[in-house]
Parts: sequence; C-alpha cells; structure tokens
Amino acid sequence: MCTAVSFYKNDHYFGRSLDYERYFGEEVAIAPRNFMFDFRFAGIMREHYAMIGMAHIAENVPLYYDCVNEKGLAMAGLNFVGNAFFGEPSEGRYALAPHEFIPFILGQCRDLSEARKMLENICLVNEPFSKDYPISELHWIISDKSGSLVVESTEKGFFVYDNPVGILTNNPEFPQQLLQLNNYMSLSAKPPENRFCSDYPLKPYSRGMGAIGMPGDWSSESRFVRAAFIKANSVCGDSEEERVSQFFHILAAVENPNGCCQLEDGSYQITQYICCCNCDKGIYYYNYYNNHQISAVDMHRANLCSSKLIVIKPETREHFNYRN
Repeated sequence: MCTAVSFYKNDHYFGRSLDYERYFGEEVAIAPRNFMFDFRFAGIMREHYAMIGMAHIAENVPLYYDCVNEKGLAMAGLNFVGNAFFGEPSEGRYALAPHEFIPFILGQCRDLSEARKMLENICLVNEPFSKDYPISELHWIISDKSGSLVVESTEKGFFVYDNPVGILTNNPEFPQQLLQLNNYMSLSAKPPENRFCSDYPLKPYSRGMGAIGMPGDWSSESRFVRAAFIKANSVCGDSEEERVSQFFHILAAVENPNGCCQLEDGSYQITQYICCCNCDKGIYYYNYYNNHQISAVDMHRANLCSSKLIVIKPETREHFNYRN
C-alpha cells in the first residue's frame, strides 16, 4: 500500500511513501543517458533521458518503484492488487512488461503532453521479469509541473485519467477514489461555524475542529482523502529546505507505524521509505522508517553521459543528533 503526491511550489516536487511488510533492499539508481534498456517486445533503447529513482536492482536492471527524468517528468507505480490486468501484445502498439513501463516513458518523454501521446500506443502485457520476480499488480501516476495522469490497465481496458488533485493511493479504481472526495467537501482548515442549529449556542472547544470527519485509518481511500486535504491546505516558505520539509510532512500524515496495520499472516505493514524529488533540479530526497534523517542525491552531480548504472545504497539505520 502506498501514497504518491505531486506538489508545486515554485518548483515541482514529486514523491511517494512505500508501505509494505518487508524490505526488498531497494537502492537509489541513476540510469545515465547511455545506459541500455533491453525491452522484451519493444526493442533496445540505447540512448534516452537520464533518470533517477528508487529501484530494486536485478541482473543490473533497475526495477523502478518511482523515478524522475532529467526533463522533470516523474512517474511511480503503486499496488493495485485485484484490479490490475495485463494481457497479450497488441498489433500496432508498444507491448511492455509492467516493470518496463517507467523507463520506457521517462526515457523518451520530456513532459506530460508527450507522455499522454505515447500512452495512446502502449499496451501492458503479462510478462514477468523472471521466474523469481513475478508481475507486480500496479497502476501508475505520471506528473510534471503542468499536472498529473493516472494509468490503469484492467480487464475493462487500458485507461488514462486526468488527476486534478495530484494524489494516488491503491484500490479502488481511480475514478472511485476521486469520487470519495465529494463526501468530505465540508472539511476545512478554518474553525467550524455552527450550522447544526441556530437555536443552540454551539462553539468550537478545540483547535482543528474544522477537519472533524477526516478519515484517520490506513485504508487506501482514507489515505487518498487525507493526503488530498493536507496537500490542498499546505503552507510553506520559499526555501528548498522548507518546501522539501513540507512535502515530507504531507506524506508523514499517511505513514504506517509498526503495529497498526496487521496482515492476515500476523506480519505488520510499515512505511518502508518516503521520497521527494525536486523534479526541476533533479535532486532525489528520501528517508527510511528507521532513519528519519533526509538524505539527498543530485543526479546532475553524476556522469549523465555514462553507459553504466549508478547505484547509491541508502542508510537505513537511525542517526541521533546529540546536542550535549
């Protein structure tokens, strides 16, 4: 279970939380412009836009969870279990395995307009990376500073939706997630007014009562509503530090603490990491459940003309800043 956010404040910021019951050893991976991607059905991409994101590296292939290219286009895959459906190659379309979708789009599209056009000629097919890496049931959010799209491949077809709120979680299908916001249009960051009854002298007895009724559980729909409300009401300064900090606070509001989301096998889902990329500057920020210090990787400090994958192993242990 995950939450993705696209946020614009002077620069475009994009990121996500990854919620799961186990850690897969993911790493920050920079695919330079000449790193070769060999797609199963769509040929070889020898040259492309450089990209940076969090990925599991298998056989020197970055299986990206989320990623941003050097032009500022960003993309993330989120669990869509039970709804995702991937079929067979279709004549006249680029057939892509789900793990190939992110690098294929970000390698060739400089903005959302180009991505939208390319999506008209794509089909996602039932092709795992290997027998050890089965297909992940996902849907995707694609964003730049102009807006966001959601891509879903289901048994009903291949759909591309405009995403006016710049938020995505998991199930149900995106139109139903968006519809849920209508149930919460009375929420406000301001103190509430007495609309209950003019005969009763009702008054707020606490700060924050304008948001009473906002869901606080960790279900997909509740996280969607909560993240959308917090993003829409976010206030932050103009410095990079203030904007990045605010982004992490938005996603911290939907973070899964250990012990609060138990699965059928007795294990617990936690927020493994939270990331935020300044898409205009190509700086990828992240922290981990057991390391809240925000780390940063600047893709433009790497050799983006290389043909070799650049991998930075995250520090996942907590660090304390002792002041005495």
